[in-house]
Amino acid sequence: MGGLTELSGGVGGPEALRPLLAQVLAALTAGAVRRGGPVVAGEPAVVGEMVREALERAQGPGALGQLVELLAHGAADPADPACAAHLHCPPLAVAVAADLAVSALNPSQDSWDQAPAATALESELLAEHAELVGFRPDRAAGVLTTGGTESNLMGLMLARDQRLGPDVELNGIPHGVRPRILASEVAHFSVQRAAALLGLGERAVRAVPVDRQLRMVPDALADAFAEAGWEGATPIAVVATAGTTDTGAVDPLQQVADLAARHGTWLHADAAYGGGALFSDRLAPLLDGLDRADSVSLDWHKLGWQPAAAGVFLVRDARTYGSLARRAVYLNPADDEEAGYPSLLGQSLRTTRRPDAFKLAVTLRTLGRDGLGALVDRCHQLALRAAELVRDEPELELYCEPVLTTVVFRYVAEDGDHVNAELRRRLLRTGRAVVGRTELPGSGPGRVRLKLTLLNPHTTEREVESLLAAVVESGRAVQKQ
Repeated sequence: MGGLTELSGGVGGPEALRPLLAQVLAALTAGAVRRGGPVVAGEPAVVGEMVREALERAQGPGALGQLVELLAHGAADPADPACAAHLHCPPLAVAVAADLAVSALNPSQDSWDQAPAATALESELLAEHAELVGFRPDRAAGVLTTGGTESNLMGLMLARDQRLGPDVELNGIPHGVRPRILASEVAHFSVQRAAALLGLGERAVRAVPVDRQLRMVPDALADAFAEAGWEGATPIAVVATAGTTDTGAVDPLQQVADLAARHGTWLHADAAYGGGALFSDRLAPLLDGLDRADSVSLDWHKLGWQPAAAGVFLVRDARTYGSLARRAVYLNPADDEEAGYPSLLGQSLRTTRRPDAFKLAVTLRTLGRDGLGALVDRCHQLALRAAELVRDEPELELYCEPVLTTVVFRYVAEDGDHVNAELRRRLLRTGRAVVGRTELPGSGPGRVRLKLTLLNPHTTEREVESLLAAVVESGRAVQKQ
């Protein structure tokens, strides 16, 4: 098989990669040209058949280029200005290049002897992140995660263990105890999933009402605490959202922190989206009070322009991390640690774990906080401009002013829910645009909304205008059907 079995590491690894990378780069270009827009055109069944045929054809040395071209052709490309549906950012080229080095070396951070430099680098990066959110670096602790879902699970696991005692992992929930998690009704669905995985049950999550901007209402949170007392339930955590998925809304963190402190309840802040505001002098005040949380989740594969995964989980007090500690004699024997060989095994829910901190470290050293802040500000400005264009278009209706980089709106029509849902699918089928869809809290018709999540700082105002024009054109076409 010759060169096909060459390895990517060692002294000879870079030379083995060089011709393969040339194939990959050429195929990425060819696939993007074939796609010719933000997303591959066609119904799901058509795309599925295209993949099956490509897999049958791709054999031997040419398979790499053929399948990379397939992947690029069949992609939804967040670097295209008309691809603006989700919290799915176009990654910076420098971050992707850094990630390539990690893939080539393939370190694993479950023991120091698999990743000496990467172990030290992650610790340094986490100290910087602790300072960024307002924690004391010498007291905080944390880990790189796969994203907000894993980080939220970790935060709620530590909350459970702190509130219910150290034996809960061995013996389960004490008899007669009814744990409760208080989170806004638009909190990320991973809060319910975490409650289920932790043995609390999804019904342990109490949905706290939100205002029209989808921010948690402090008086409603106070009522939820009172209700728990009347029912004999034990609030183990409050989840504050700093950047909701749909509107980017930030809960009133100071007031939520006051209530959590008054009741002695763990406060977890889900800043997976809104954490990007920390880079911006203009937007950072939105997160005032984040430093009062017991745990925080951040995602730099959202408003941080990193290839997934790039999540960060932090706790304000390292002593609260104790229930995650684990000893595996083949990975972190006690005498190794006593001899000065550190281990990150007890920081994570995972064992094998790639050093995702590296691409973050490279990005921060390359651009700095100010450089990333300029990208955040640019995307925020695009959202403000998009909102202005929506207000000026009689056939569109803005839901609320943008907070971060998301714009929620709808095409105005008699059967609005059907028309908005169908116009979005029409744009997808034709490969013209990728626009998000959501539904507002409540019940009945009139809840379906469209969403632009603007995460490409190179998008122009004219391209945003063209994207909204495509929405209007598609809405008109649907109404004529």
